[in-house]
Amino acid sequence: MKLDPIQLEVLWNRLLSVANEQQTTLIRTAFSTIVRESLDLACGVFDTRGNMIGQSLTGTPGHINPMATGAIHLLNAYPPETLRPGDVLVTNDPWMTAGQVNDFTVLSPVFRGETIVGYFSNCCHAPDIGGRILSAEAHEVFEEGLQVPITKLFCEGQPNEELFKIIRANVRTPDETIGDLYAQAASNAVGARSLLQMMDEFQLETIDPLADEIISRSERAMRDGIRALPNGTYEHELWSDGFEEPLCIKVAVTVRDEDIDIDFTGSSPQSHRGINVVLNYTKGYASFAMKAAISPEVPHNEGAFRPVHITAPEGSILNCRRPAAVASRHLVGHFLPSAIFGALAKAIPDRVVAGSADPIWMSIWRAQWPQTQKQSNLTLFMLGGMGARQTKDGLNTTGFPSGVGGVPTEVVETQAPLIQNCRALKTDSGGPGQFRGGLGQTISIEQRGDTDWSVSGMVDRTKFAPHGLAGGEPGAMGEFLLDGQPVPPKTIMWMKPDAVVTMNPPGGGGMGDPHQRDPQSVLNDVINGYVSIEQAKTAYHVDIQFNGEENELVRLPEEFELGARSEVRE
Repeated sequence: MKLDPIQLEVLWNRLLSVANEQQTTLIRTAFSTIVRESLDLACGVFDTRGNMIGQSLTGTPGHINPMATGAIHLLNAYPPETLRPGDVLVTNDPWMTAGQVNDFTVLSPVFRGETIVGYFSNCCHAPDIGGRILSAEAHEVFEEGLQVPITKLFCEGQPNEELFKIIRANVRTPDETIGDLYAQAASNAVGARSLLQMMDEFQLETIDPLADEIISRSERAMRDGIRALPNGTYEHELWSDGFEEPLCIKVAVTVRDEDIDIDFTGSSPQSHRGINVVLNYTKGYASFAMKAAISPEVPHNEGAFRPVHITAPEGSILNCRRPAAVASRHLVGHFLPSAIFGALAKAIPDRVVAGSADPIWMSIWRAQWPQTQKQSNLTLFMLGGMGARQTKDGLNTTGFPSGVGGVPTEVVETQAPLIQNCRALKTDSGGPGQFRGGLGQTISIEQRGDTDWSVSGMVDRTKFAPHGLAGGEPGAMGEFLLDGQPVPPKTIMWMKPDAVVTMNPPGGGGMGDPHQRDPQSVLNDVINGYVSIEQAKTAYHVDIQFNGEENELVRLPEEFELGARSEVRE
């Protein structure tokens, strides 16, 4: 089947709408806030060979790309000839999919009569999978919860009741965890139905020729983008808080005509705690970073992956061996785009962003409802600032590179006996620069009841700030506080009934010399509460005095030395 450009565009957009319908179904039928509110998920459509053609509108790189690799593992275990209509496959094997046992990948074949014409898959973070409360404390993966090998979730439309009983007996949130698995299967079924309608409407016997055209064009566009780069090897390293000691992430990016090699040799060895990253997850965030920097408009599919070759030494923090603990792998994996952008800044400084807050701050809260004495188990995502861009400020409280969203206060206080006393942008957290880094936030939480309660705070960048670029300054480091005092992160912390937890995710790094920032922009930042009068003076050399309704703004000379605090008159 030969497709002309108009046919290709029509069919491509229709296929994307099918994937988006799959995603919408998943979000609207999911039980957990992780899927409904934070969108910690990925959805995609695959050809008959298991190649990902396209993804839905949203999705985290740590789910999308590993899901694409996971589909191959699933189909190797259950070849097409072994599948029947209504079959649904599942696994949460960290080394085959998204790197932790909380992530379930679900894949469904699409049958047209007796013939498989494609597959739909999705990957979601389960609200609980047993074992320890999700944290970085475990020493091996067996402590982190139930592992489900590749098996059938549904067999010819009938649920695998024995598997569901095992899952239900092992998790703290059986209704939510099982409910999300049903939602995952349902979303694939909706995608399959819409794909068959599309094939009937356009009289397609197979989608493989369409897939070949889309994938080959994506690969060609990606290679063209790489060819525009200067050949050479570009290196960078940055540091994570780690668990017991800091971790180094070292990368060498080698441009070879229309291929790119990303090598993480020199990174720290794997940890004895649950912050290790499987190679599948490393590849997910590394390939995403390259596509974002080189050809962001290229569809995220098999073609975009092919020119990017990713390696990390076995036994290192980015390619851990079984049975390493991996529950908090995002606390290291989310650093990879910043590391790669730091290397690419030497080749394409006008196309990368400064250092971002990187790892999302994930926390698991357990508290008892005062009225029913029932235990709640709530997962929250909190977001820091994104690094400044070449011509724009960084985005405030944005989940980059993960793409997940925070949970609204109203949902938090409805789903758990918690009170958010404060939730606000954190003044001065964005790194100063000609373009300012995005702001982090400050969140203060207490419980409603009078019993002991706990939080597992999976946070990072409390020791190493997001870096600036081209003369920009670092963003603010994060803070994890109990009753106003710093406490060790990445552990499960039990607290007294009246305890108050404050979490301040970091801000993004700045871009360019702060002294080159437009003074009017500095004034606007002060008015909006993004920058204090003190930082305006010390970092930007702009003295702002408020006098009635008139704002006086003075650019201080370069030889300015900090003196007394600027006078503020109302």
